[in-house]
Formats: sequence, C-alpha cells, structure tokens
Amino acid sequence: MSVRPATGGMLARSHRPSAFPRERAVVLGWDDGPVAPRRCPCGTGLTYAECCGRLHDGTATAATAEQLMRSRYSAFAVGDPAYLLASWHSTTRPRTLDLDPAVRWTGLEVLSTTGGALLAAVGTVEFRAHWLAGGVAGAQHENSRFAREGGGWRYVDGVSLA
Repeated sequence: MSVRPATGGMLARSHRPSAFPRERAVVLGWDDGPVAPRRCPCGTGLTYAECCGRLHDGTATAATAEQLMRSRYSAFAVGDPAYLLASWHSTTRPRTLDLDPAVRWTGLEVLSTTGGALLAAVGTVEFRAHWLAGGVAGAQHENSRFAREGGGWRYVDGVSLA
C-alpha cells in the first residue's frame, strides 16, 4: 500500500473508494450498544457532538479559519470526504477525494494562526497533524490558507513545511 501526502494537507490514497469506517460509526454513536461520548479528534477537549460534529452535520459553520482547519482534521479522522470537499474553496477543490482507511489520525497541534478571525476575509493556520499507517508514525506539517467564500470559511491550499 502506498500512502502519500495529498492535496488538502492530509494523506489520501488515489483511485480507491473508502468504506465507511467503523471508528466513525463509534464516534458518531451509530455503533451497536451504548457509547460513551468521545472527545473530538481536533483536540479541543469537547465531545465530537459539541465540537466538529456540529460542523460536519451542517448544524453549525466555522466561525474562524482555525475552527475550519480543526473541523477538516476531524473530517479526515472520522472519514468524511464529503465535508472535506464541501469546505474546500471552489477555485482549488478537486472533483473527488478518496481517503485511505489504513491511515489513523492520532493528534493535532495548531502551531500558529494569522488573520482568520470572525470578521477577517483571509487567514492562515500552521499545524502538525500526526498519523499512523501500517505501523509507521508520521506527521503532516503545513501552513494552510483559508478564505471566505459565500460567507463561510473555505480551505484554499497549503504549503508543506515538512
């Protein structure tokens, strides 16, 4: 299996549809049996339902570029390519996105932000996203650009700082 950095600042495998991962079902509470509230993968300390889950299901929108970046990391972690595509700026969005189900996202560090506040039009977020694939640990270190489009924050592109 080949794992490669992909457009969008995270890892993906091309030309292979991803199945709905069981871990997302557990995070969302769609698994059999009682499930304790899970912490959001983005690292805020809130539950997924209180944090990025609201953005993923469309009941809330990102107020800042950093919040959008965290929600996109969580979308990679729970296997939600539809949210990733919907939160991508129309000028840089790919037609499709296949996530690699073998990649497990293990942590997010937001290192710095510029702009991207409530009333800003553009912003950047420097982050390090940690992953594990095939027993090998790695990290994606990137400075991502965000811009408002249609009133909401969208991911534009990123520069790898690895």
